[in-house]
Amino acid sequence: MSAENKCSLCRNSKCCTYITQQIDTPRAMHDFDHLLWQISHHNVCVYKDEDGWYLLFNSPCRHLLPGGGCGIYDERPNICRQHSNDYCEYDAPAEDSFKKFFDSYESLLAYCRKRFKKWDKRFKKS
Repeated sequence: MSAENKCSLCRNSKCCTYITQQIDTPRAMHDFDHLLWQISHHNVCVYKDEDGWYLLFNSPCRHLLPGGGCGIYDERPNICRQHSNDYCEYDAPAEDSFKKFFDSYESLLAYCRKRFKKWDKRFKKS
């Protein structure tokens, strides 16, 4: 197996089923409250790895063909052309490098409650 033929061996085309967006490191309750809003949307997750915090959108590329190939290969965007498969999801799941991973509102809320002892009191008036 080589980088040249690896994509043809991959049957689930994992790299074409999601996108990520790096975000500023959340620090304050307000930041995490905003993340709770974002993760409340379908197919949105949040993770932290060695490079920082990210939103993960589980949404397959509209050009992904049923067999896993690219329907616009010759005209694909530069980001697709520059994607390196030297070490990719075919070799190991991206999740293996996650330091934190939240796949639901409930999982992030539990983290917020643990991280901020006054989390549930933030909306109560004195």
